[in-house]
Amino acid sequence: MNQSISRSVCRSVVTAALLLTSYASRLTGQTIAITGGTVYPVSGPKIERGTVLIRDGKIVAVGANVTIPGDAQRVDATGKWVTPGLVFAGSNAGTGVSGLFQLNEGRKQGDVNASFSPAEGIDALSLTIGQTRTGGVTTTIATPGGSFITGTASAIDLAGDKLDDMLVNRSTALVLDIGDGARGAGGGSRAGGMARLRQLFDDALEYDRRKAEYNRGATQELSAPAKELEALLPALRGRMPVVIVANRRMDIENALRIAREYKLRLIIAGSIESWLVAKELAAAKVPVLVQPNTDIPSFDGLQARLDIATVLSEAGVNIIIAQGDAGGDRDLRYVAGNAVRNGISWDDALKAITQAPAAAFGLTDRGTLEAGKVANVVVWSGDPLDFAGAPEKVFIRGKDVSLRTRETELLERYRRLPVTY
Repeated sequence: MNQSISRSVCRSVVTAALLLTSYASRLTGQTIAITGGTVYPVSGPKIERGTVLIRDGKIVAVGANVTIPGDAQRVDATGKWVTPGLVFAGSNAGTGVSGLFQLNEGRKQGDVNASFSPAEGIDALSLTIGQTRTGGVTTTIATPGGSFITGTASAIDLAGDKLDDMLVNRSTALVLDIGDGARGAGGGSRAGGMARLRQLFDDALEYDRRKAEYNRGATQELSAPAKELEALLPALRGRMPVVIVANRRMDIENALRIAREYKLRLIIAGSIESWLVAKELAAAKVPVLVQPNTDIPSFDGLQARLDIATVLSEAGVNIIIAQGDAGGDRDLRYVAGNAVRNGISWDDALKAITQAPAAAFGLTDRGTLEAGKVANVVVWSGDPLDFAGAPEKVFIRGKDVSLRTRETELLERYRRLPVTY
């Protein structure tokens, strides 16, 4: 009797395993055809009544005459707009409670935190992850906050039950801030901050050359702990870009100067007065993260203007739109729409929230609709840069992800309130 039960249990286990294997095989071999929409690849002209064919989480074909396999799941996008998933460079989605400084886990105390990454402060189940997806954003650059050397940014896709599912690249860029907030790191002055930054860079290179001597205690004391200096090396060796937050013209010029000295792959962020040095930025081929909705002057950037994206673009600067408003990650497309309202072309605005940030941060398998790229794709009801358009389908790594959020649940719950007098 026991042997019979044992054989029965074994058969059940084997059957279940086979079913799971079959199910997993169907998932990994899933083919999706998005058909009939106006496709905006970004890397090329729009395609009327186009098709985007997805298999195993990758785009395998884009065009007007794509052969669709018989087993493909079809998504009818007739009358819709199809674009790459948006890429937000400078996000805080998933870290603490977005917009509440006291609960933001994307920063660390101190002024030299090169080894700090906000990645492990990201909660995959955070409400802000789903909210950001509803804006058509599929990939974000989780950027550390703070002052001076704030840490290392991480790239994530906004789908998955845990960080390991979401992570694209834990170390995407080194982030520095040399503006007003960083003066304390240099004894109260910008010049002191730049001097300290050079000392840190020089000590990191010296540590790399004399690591064995350092470990024996045979070198002079360095300006920061070894782990922080070591975290600077990928940027100093050109293996990752360096994002420098600089708003004033003088700060941007300082950033350009130190990038030349140390041969850094520079990206400027903040950039309020970057339009004053547009020619220099274009000549140096430095991407600039702009905030087109920022028009209120501050002591860290007096000459703000709403058409900054237009001025920089016309000067030949590679712009990336990344408005840094707390909790505003899902509004990225509206910010790009405002940039269009202030003079930039629609095509350039779309590029500034897709291909441009992906390329600047080394995510070359994202940001456009091309064969071989990761299938981060959005189907819109209309113009994505207009209030009239909205995401109807969002695919991340080829998976149709939910657009249901806590907000939609509350809307459904309270749509019809009882009448009371």
